[in-house]
Amino acid sequence: MKSKYLFYSLFIGSVIFGASSCTKLNEEFRGELEEGTTNVGADGLLITAYSSLLVPYQQDQRWVLQEISTDAAMAPTRGGDWDDNGIYRAVHLHRWNADNAFMNNTFVSLGTTIYNATNVLRFNPSKQQEAEARFLRALAMFDMIDLYGIVPIREGEALDDFRIAPKVLSAAEGIDYIVKELNEIIATLPNGTLTSAFVANKNAARTLLMKIYLNKGTFLNRQSPTFDVADMTQVITLAKAITGTGTYSVAAKGKYFDNFAPNNDAVSSENIFTLYNENGKRGGAVDRTWNTIAHYNMTPGGWNGWCTLSDYYDKFGATDERRGIYYNYPADTTNNKKLEYHRQNVGFFIGQQYDWKNNKPLMARNPANTPLVFTREVTIRTSGATLETAGIRPLKYAYDYSSSGQKNNDWVVFRYSDVLLMQAEAVLRGGTGSSTVEALAKVNTIRTNRGVTPFASLTLDNLLDERGRELYWEGWRRQDLIRFGKFLEPFQEKPTASDPKYLVFAIPSQQLAVNPNLTQNPGY
Repeated sequence: MKSKYLFYSLFIGSVIFGASSCTKLNEEFRGELEEGTTNVGADGLLITAYSSLLVPYQQDQRWVLQEISTDAAMAPTRGGDWDDNGIYRAVHLHRWNADNAFMNNTFVSLGTTIYNATNVLRFNPSKQQEAEARFLRALAMFDMIDLYGIVPIREGEALDDFRIAPKVLSAAEGIDYIVKELNEIIATLPNGTLTSAFVANKNAARTLLMKIYLNKGTFLNRQSPTFDVADMTQVITLAKAITGTGTYSVAAKGKYFDNFAPNNDAVSSENIFTLYNENGKRGGAVDRTWNTIAHYNMTPGGWNGWCTLSDYYDKFGATDERRGIYYNYPADTTNNKKLEYHRQNVGFFIGQQYDWKNNKPLMARNPANTPLVFTREVTIRTSGATLETAGIRPLKYAYDYSSSGQKNNDWVVFRYSDVLLMQAEAVLRGGTGSSTVEALAKVNTIRTNRGVTPFASLTLDNLLDERGRELYWEGWRRQDLIRFGKFLEPFQEKPTASDPKYLVFAIPSQQLAVNPNLTQNPGY
């Protein structure tokens, strides 16, 4: 359980990932070990490396690039709100350039994780600590390759001398580096349990390897992805190894949202690797998942921002648990639970919303006489009477009412259902070691447990849609659409096909200015 691990509250200055920005890592670590010791060495540095991932992953930065660039999510400008100089619109409409703030912030955050993880290796870590740090570095490098097509890394003298520019690996070089790293450390990583999924483990490494092999041909040729039989067979072999541990199972009916609950470390049957959040210990702004979508008058009030699109919502059937249910969980302290109103509190919020204090219909704030009815209709620029109500609002992480501070939901990075869906995809793409019958059965286990009719057959098209339903707003949609050849196509509120240059993000201008080893991606 969480309380049995060693935790620090660490505050660390950002590492500027370029060469000429000679800002040193702030070494004033203010940490306290639970047991009372204040010795900050490899232990503290490792926690810093873990914590580095919280900002890009938890519905910010990396998440924005992976989801708002697709049909799954949009951050409409609502009058004067959510404009931010058009950075959200640019991501959704595929009109970004090298000066977009999300390009740079994500680049820096992932680069900081790579640096922080590498830094652990210099402070005499145990074998397991070393393996954990190398896993975290591999994960951030994978994201860099996915988003930017390259990965900078500081090693050797460049770790100490910020006048030396980080070297830059191509996609092919980065893939080889990551695969070698993971294969070297996998035996040293712990086996992993459902209650300690926030610790890098063997199955997390296997899942990352699956994603590398599945996407390898896409990363090397995004316009015309290839799927080598040997790579697809590796995906299947790794999936079978994960299943063979007997650790995980697809969440039972009614339990899908256990994977994202405030106590998901205790109740999830699927989570393979998560990012740690616990009030009073450490964590990040996982409550962004609520704040970004909730209206001001909901409980608690949010920022009335992001939404999904009706075309995406319509992929879900009426009986699909993932679309939304009343979820009974311990951290719900509202009258919605205590007085048994049982209004939907997770999933996609659409239509009239209700006050969970008194079960009365909620009203908008301005104009105050407008019922708070979330509508299917939404435009990327909203105004007038629909300013506060336009758009269907998704929520996967049940709000933690039991905590007045840091929310306790651990952020899900890898989940067992994703493993099964990747295995099925690898079968359809020619991998050996599993049959189409087995692949169909695994996908139908997921569908049955979510309350929908099993597929009669499995195709790449219905598998992509199933990934969209199962993994919505988890940060994989862009990667999936690119691999399936769909990312450039028009979608709701992006009416035209995109230039192929948008299959990879621009190298941020700020990074080009400080690292002479970087070269801008074609077309930018």
